[in-house]
Amino acid sequence: MKKNILAQAVALALMASPLAASASEAELLKRLDKLAAEVEQLKAELAATKKKTDTVEKRQDALAAAPVAPAAVVAASAGTAPAVTAPVSTAAAASPATMLGPNTVLSSYGEVNYTRPRHDSSKSQADVARAVIGITHRFDEKTKMVAEFEWEHAVTSASDKGETEVEQLYVEREFNNGLRAKGGLFLIPAGLLNTNHEPTAYYGVYRNFVETAIIPSTWREAGLGLSQTLDNGITWDTGLTTGFDLSKWDATTTDGRTSPLGSIHQEGQMAKSHDLSVFGALNWRGVPGLLLGGSVFTGKIGQKTPDFAAQDARLTLWDLHARYTPGKWDLSAVYARGTISNTEALNQTFAGNPTPVPSSFYGWYTQAAYQLWKNSDYTLTPFLRYERFNTANSYAAMPAGLAVATGPNEGVWTVGTNFNVGEGVVLKADYQKFKVDTARDRFNLGLGYAF
Repeated sequence: MKKNILAQAVALALMASPLAASASEAELLKRLDKLAAEVEQLKAELAATKKKTDTVEKRQDALAAAPVAPAAVVAASAGTAPAVTAPVSTAAAASPATMLGPNTVLSSYGEVNYTRPRHDSSKSQADVARAVIGITHRFDEKTKMVAEFEWEHAVTSASDKGETEVEQLYVEREFNNGLRAKGGLFLIPAGLLNTNHEPTAYYGVYRNFVETAIIPSTWREAGLGLSQTLDNGITWDTGLTTGFDLSKWDATTTDGRTSPLGSIHQEGQMAKSHDLSVFGALNWRGVPGLLLGGSVFTGKIGQKTPDFAAQDARLTLWDLHARYTPGKWDLSAVYARGTISNTEALNQTFAGNPTPVPSSFYGWYTQAAYQLWKNSDYTLTPFLRYERFNTANSYAAMPAGLAVATGPNEGVWTVGTNFNVGEGVVLKADYQKFKVDTARDRFNLGLGYAF
C-alpha cells in the first residue's frame, strides 16, 4: 500500500511539474511579447526620427553612393552630415535622383515665389527665384565629384538681374578610417541652412534673414577641406579656403546694410587669394533626432590691395546652432555673430557716404514646426519663427563729427505652413511681420521641388 501511495505521489508530481513549467513558460512568453511590442514601438519612433534626420542630412551622399555597393552607401551616408552638415550636410526629403549611368546621378531643385506687400500691393511680384542642376559622379567607392549649376531670377543677361553661377564643384576622397578630404569650390559648414538650402529642407517661402544677412547663404569658397564622423556622434570639419575681399565694399549703396558679407564675397570668381581663411565646425548627434554644433571662419580680407586703407582688416564669423526633432516636432535655433577689425582708416575715406563698414553684426532665431497631418501622399506642417538681427551693430571709433548711427535691431515674426506633396514637392504660404521697417510686412506663396 505504501508503494501504491508513493507511486501515486510520484505520478502526481510528474503531472504537476509540466503544468507548472507550462504556466511559467506562458508567463515568460507573455512578458516577452510585451517587451517585444515595446521594442517595436521604440524602433518605430526612432525610425521616424531617424528618417527626418537622414533625409535632411544625407540624401546627396546616399544617392551618390547608391549605384555602387551597399557598403559604399553606408560609407557615403556617414560622410556628410543642416541639416544639419557639417551642421546639416545635405538636402531634404526627395524622390530618387535620375541615374545617368552606373556611377552618375543627376539631381535638381528649384523654386517659384510670389510676394504681396501688406501696405502697398502695387509692389507685388512673382519670381523664378532659382533653378539648380546637380551632377554627382563616383569614380570608385571612395572618390566622387560633386557639381551644382544655378540660374537665379529666370533670365541672365547684361541688362537683367538674373545670375548664372557654379554653386559647387569639388572632388572628395574617403580614406579607410572615415577621414574625408576634398578640394575645389564647396559650401562652408556654417549654421543650419548653408549646406542644406533646398526649398524642401527649410520652412517658409524665403530663407531666414539670419542665415542670409549674417551668414551669407549660399556661401561657398574655393580651397581644401577635411572632415570625419566619429562613432560617438561627433562630426568635425576644417579647411583652408579663399575669403572675402573688403576692397569690393561700396559705401554709396545699401548692399552692405543688406548683408555685409554678401556684398564682398568672391564665390570663386577669379578670387583674390593673397589672404586665405581657415574654418572649423563641430557637430554632435549622440542622441537620435538631436543636433548640437557650432562653426568659426576667420581670415584677413584686405587681400593686399594696393593703396587700400584696410589691408590688415580681419573677418571673424562664428555661430552656434541646434536642432531637435522629437516625434512630430521640429525645433531649431541659430545664433551668428561677425566682426571686422581695423576699419577705422577705411571708414574715414567713406565719410559722407551712407554705408561704412561695420565692426560687428549679429543675428539669432528660434523656430518651431509641428507635423499636423500626414497620409501616404501629403504632409501639412505649420511653423512659427522669430528672428532678430542687426547688420550694422557697431562701428569702429571715428573722429568727432564723422560718427555713423548704428543699424536697427530688426525683429521679424514669420508664421506659415509647408504642404509637402510626396517627398519631393512643397507648397508654402506664410506671413512676415517686421518690428522696425513695417513697410516690409508681406504675404508670401511658394512652390519648390528637390530630387
